[in-house]
This record gives sequence, C-alpha cells and structure tokens, in this order.
Amino acid sequence: MNERIRIREIRVIDETGQHLGIMPTADALKMAYDKDLDLVEIAPEAAPPVCKIMSFSKYKYEQHKKEQKEKKLHLSTKTKELRLRPLIDEHDIHVKLNHAKELLQKGNKVMFNVFFRGRENIHKEIGFQLMTRIQNELVGVSKVEKPLKLQGKRLSLILSGKNP
Repeated sequence: MNERIRIREIRVIDETGQHLGIMPTADALKMAYDKDLDLVEIAPEAAPPVCKIMSFSKYKYEQHKKEQKEKKLHLSTKTKELRLRPLIDEHDIHVKLNHAKELLQKGNKVMFNVFFRGRENIHKEIGFQLMTRIQNELVGVSKVEKPLKLQGKRLSLILSGKNP
C-alpha cells in the first residue's frame, strides 16, 4: 500500500450512510476498493476521524450542480440609469417615478441623472429641488445608496431597494 497512509483507527460510514464502526485505515481502503469506490475523510477533527465510502467524482459533480443552481437563483443587482432634465414636465416625472419603482422592486439600483445645458447651468437649484422631490416620492420603496452629487453639468443620485 501507499507509504503516506498511516495505520490508525478511523470511523467508517458506507455509501448508504450506515455506520460500519471503527477499523484500521487499510481495512477501510480495502473495503472501498472492493466496492470500486473512494474512501473520503469527511470529519478529520473528530476522534477518531470519520471517513465515508463514496464515489468522489459523483460527489464533486453533485456539488458543482448545486453551486450552479444556487448561482442561478441568486439575483444579481444592476444599476439602471434614468436621465432627466431640470425643466421636465409633471407627467414625465410621474412616468419616471413609476419606472423607477418597478426597477427597485425587481432588485435593481436606480441612478437618476439631471443634465444641465446652456443657461440651465445658472439655475442648478431647480435640479436639486427635482432630485429631492424624487427622493421624497420614493422614500417608501428605496433607500439612498449614494447621496446627491454634482459633477460638472450632471447631478446624480443612486437609490437601491429596501430590504423587506
């Protein structure tokens, strides 16, 4: 047998989950070899260590499938951008707010951007009023991820959905 195998007592569980008792490592390896399976140490910290007779490749395959399924079920959050202008119409604000609510309920983050052009740059307070209004309208469904920030000709705000 292999030199790395130490002769020690281990607790063995077979492929059906039945406890076979405590036996020397060599005997457990022989049992696994006879069944054309692997001997896998599942609890090395226990006294004596616990080993299970199983198909290791099948176990790894099932673990991989389980991880893929969990990854598939995990929702990934994306940041969606909604662009606004300082002199936006009342109806357009409601349309943008309804769209933002839908996005937030789906688990996405929403970035609102107000762009200033020409003489609109002089009246940036209109953009700040618009953004605070949006923030107040969405208070029930969102929380502020990044507060209002003015970057050149753009005023931005990032909101994320509230956790239930």
